[in-house]
Amino acid sequence: MSVPFAHPSVFFLYHLGRRYLRCFWRFLRLTRNYDVQLSPDDAYLSYFDVRLTKEDVDTLRNDWLTDNSIAFWEELLEREQLNKYPNSHIVLLRPSMSFMLMQTPDPLTLKEALPDFSKTTHIFLPINDCHNVEVAEGGSHWSLLLVSVVDEVAFHYDSLFPANGDDAALASKKISQLLGKRLRFVNLEDSPQQENSSDCGVFVCLQMRHLLLKRLLLANAKEKISMSMGHKNIDAASGRKEMLKMIEERRREGERRRSRSASPFGKGKPVSKSPPRIG
Repeated sequence: MSVPFAHPSVFFLYHLGRRYLRCFWRFLRLTRNYDVQLSPDDAYLSYFDVRLTKEDVDTLRNDWLTDNSIAFWEELLEREQLNKYPNSHIVLLRPSMSFMLMQTPDPLTLKEALPDFSKTTHIFLPINDCHNVEVAEGGSHWSLLLVSVVDEVAFHYDSLFPANGDDAALASKKISQLLGKRLRFVNLEDSPQQENSSDCGVFVCLQMRHLLLKRLLLANAKEKISMSMGHKNIDAASGRKEMLKMIEERRREGERRRSRSASPFGKGKPVSKSPPRIG
């Protein structure tokens, strides 16, 4: 029987493909080993303006959420949801900005550091009960303040009602000074309540998404909508799993982008210790 002739280029492509695959799997093994060695302060994912650490991600499993975890959620909502509505003027203020606003005697001095609210219709503010500016990640409870600038009302959603009432009222007063409007503060007694001491941050994130996507962005400009979250079930356990899944999906995408940009012929090149990046 005659043996079919194979052009030399076929063998070249065959060995090139094998070499590429070996390098690719080597890259994956090294990145997995790097993950195992991460300490709590090591970066886990860079997502646009937020850099999540391993500790931030670990708290999402069953602990009290960090400022950074909530900032990531807000960044995600802005980049992947709010950007679909270019005519909206809604601001998701980061926890650090909310805290700074509450602790500054004259909020007008923060105008340069805060977003321009001149066209803003609504502002979401995560509220923390920390009063010590020298303590990083201080406080013991999160709640959510939603300011309707157009209606001049500040709605407060507290999953341990009325724990953060005074802090939210202070934030409302500060943002009122900043906006030059007199806001009516409404402490919503029918807010969904958590069943443990660690789910408050998850409640803030899930309620923020619901109010943003299911109420504000779907409402007609002339339509009056209820801002109550009464009778709304908040499944914190499922929320934690969903948030972790979102992080892992974007981390894998960041790894894929990094692997595509890496040369398959770089033998012995150390794997980058920077985290996978999106944006």
